[in-house]
Amino acid sequence: MTAQYAPTPATVPATAPATVPATDARAARKARKARCALLRRRIRPESVLLASGAALVPWLYVLARTVPSTAQVGHWNTVWVGLDALEALGLLSTAALRRRGDDRHRLTAAATGALLVVDAWFDTVTAAPGGELAVAVAMAACAELPLAALCTALALGRRGRRTATGTAATPGTPEPLGTPEPLGTPEPLGTPGPPGPPGPLGTPVSPGPPTTPGPPTTPGPPVTPARRPTTE
Repeated sequence: MTAQYAPTPATVPATAPATVPATDARAARKARKARCALLRRRIRPESVLLASGAALVPWLYVLARTVPSTAQVGHWNTVWVGLDALEALGLLSTAALRRRGDDRHRLTAAATGALLVVDAWFDTVTAAPGGELAVAVAMAACAELPLAALCTALALGRRGRRTATGTAATPGTPEPLGTPEPLGTPEPLGTPGPPGPPGPLGTPVSPGPPTTPGPPTTPGPPVTPARRPTTE
């Protein structure tokens, strides 16, 4: 009996796992994001581009004074094969993206146009006088620069949007609406006939002679109510 009614030992509640490291990790991530946001606000891309462009101006003078006019270089064929391969890749990717209606074709078009201009420049200025220079100028005028202009136009064109048929539609141009169905021809109303002749009016009734009131009636003797018979 003593064992049956013995008090049960009190259970010690389990302690919750510590969440301090997780909280510290979240706080650290928030702090890093805040520092990155502050850095982006302080260093703007426009400032970086402006400083880089200004730094290239004196560097042009250094190049003009120090770089020789002629030089013997290695891997000359690899340079031109790599450049032409990049141009081919850019043209093919631009055509494929534009065919699918993907607006990312503007990025590849801009990069390909820049490569074509660079190709035309180096072809012309590195060609030897004579026939080689004439071929370089013809290639630049007839192929490279027109393709560069086309890529630039694609990169700067207005952004289109995908339609239900998969083609890009120019914004601002309303889509053609369906041809409205013609309205039904209203049924003709009946033609009113000519008004008929007015009907004859009835013969007016003449008033009869005035009626003479009869003689006044004489009231009869009063009626005595009968008595109810009683039973003996």
